[in-house]
Amino acid sequence: MRITDTADLWWKNAVVYCLDVETYMDWNGDGIGDFPGLAQRVEHLADLGVTCLWLMPFYPTAERDDGYDITDFYGVDPRLGSHGDLVEVIRTANDRGMRVIADLVVNHTSRKHPWFRSAEQSKDSPFRDFYVWRSDPPPDTSDQVVFPDQEDSIWTLSEKTGEWYLHKFYKEQPDLNVTNPLVRDEIAKIMGFWLQLGLSGFRVDAVPFFLETAGADGGALPDPHDYLRDLRSLVGRRSGSGVLLGEVNLPFDQQLEFFGGRDGDELTMQFDFIGMQALYLSLARADAGPLAAALEGRPTLNPDSQWATFVRNHDELTLDKLSDDERAEVFSAFGPEERMQVYGRGLRRRLPPMLDGDPRRVRMVYSLLFSLPGTPVLFYGEEIGMGEDLDAEGRLAVRTPMQWTSGRNGGFSDAAPGKLPGPVVSGGFAPEFVNVEDQRHDPDSLLSFMKLLVRRYRESPELGWGGFTVLDQPHPSVLAHLCSWDDGALVAVHNLSAEPRVVPLTLEDCTADHRLVDLLQPGSTPVTDQGTAKVSLEGYGYRWLRVVAADSRRLV
Repeated sequence: MRITDTADLWWKNAVVYCLDVETYMDWNGDGIGDFPGLAQRVEHLADLGVTCLWLMPFYPTAERDDGYDITDFYGVDPRLGSHGDLVEVIRTANDRGMRVIADLVVNHTSRKHPWFRSAEQSKDSPFRDFYVWRSDPPPDTSDQVVFPDQEDSIWTLSEKTGEWYLHKFYKEQPDLNVTNPLVRDEIAKIMGFWLQLGLSGFRVDAVPFFLETAGADGGALPDPHDYLRDLRSLVGRRSGSGVLLGEVNLPFDQQLEFFGGRDGDELTMQFDFIGMQALYLSLARADAGPLAAALEGRPTLNPDSQWATFVRNHDELTLDKLSDDERAEVFSAFGPEERMQVYGRGLRRRLPPMLDGDPRRVRMVYSLLFSLPGTPVLFYGEEIGMGEDLDAEGRLAVRTPMQWTSGRNGGFSDAAPGKLPGPVVSGGFAPEFVNVEDQRHDPDSLLSFMKLLVRRYRESPELGWGGFTVLDQPHPSVLAHLCSWDDGALVAVHNLSAEPRVVPLTLEDCTADHRLVDLLQPGSTPVTDQGTAKVSLEGYGYRWLRVVAADSRRLV
């Protein structure tokens, strides 16, 4: 492989940034974030170093599930702007070196979608088979609901026709019947429409649920993965370099299937939920073992496929793949109050409050994130260390308005506070303490540190492309790993405990002609003729070390 290959498979070393237009920047003063506001903040994203902007749903919605209950797959919510405003954002982002992807939410529609309204009126409706129905009373399915505190069944009776319709999520979100070829055709049209407007792909919501055909009559989809391959091919034909970033919270072996196995012809990228949950267990224990085991347990992928790594996303911080005892450990460390937990399986908190605002720990975690093999994904506000609003309902706790200044409403909007989508965070993480404007002018701020991480990550393609090895060393609290690719090699060392550590390392094929050059601070570490080196770490310390040979031409 060559450095120029990184431009073809751009997602392998991208920096993805997720935001909700509604809560990002209000430009017309009505209290709701909008596309014109986002356009004004593209420069902030470019300055941060973002290369791929992920937009949460911006479609017309019945507002039951924060935009994920869609009433028109081809529309733009008029509160947020128009199709023209969206295209202006895409063009401006492209000019600043950013691709744009958006949520593809085709597992279900809103109950208020015209398709379902027609389907509910009559069994003879042409849209009746767009959904999944049953005429006999359903059994107890309370163990299958996604939101156990909101629903007690995946079937709801429609009084108009006397039959039950399927919904894995809220009852206001009836599932689409993907076995119906007309539904599959419509999904292809939806994707083609947005790709034509300039998107570079999609984050595909709830992929296993989307491909689930249980409950549907006929079974006209013998292999759901064939259909996923068709969608990947469609994106490739229409955009050339478009991606499908899939939400698949399953064990690694099953995730491999959704990549298309070793062929890599289904999802382009998938979130590493296993690694994320292991990270929080490691942080709770101050023991790098769980994270190291998770990373080493990743299956080998096709070279075109990629893992997306993350610390926080827009949903609950799910811990469902941990054992009950492990989950209890993480709850005890980071969410001891019941109001901090949700669905019995996750946390509705952001990282800085979970770490008591300790800047050493916060920076160590983000340094670790960017040094892991894969493509890092940031959720808006992470770059400045935003907190959460535990008074908000459910997952809205982490979807508060972006904090731009220390002024009214955090600079998000000039409207009265009551007109905002939700309150701005208060307390120690309020805008007067945490905002973009102040941090832009502070070289020691978290924002400045995140810019450095992004820059160093982009300069180190081995982190997205290379092989990964956990390095032996004696300290359980330390993760030391090596990523190498082509002529580049980078050693990352992170201390998950408050105690300082001196970490002895042995690097194969290294001699005294090599040195380890720090990428996050000035300095370097010598290597002996035996390939050994000692790296000093403060409590919660971190180092990125470029392996530099005497004849290396890499810039450091």
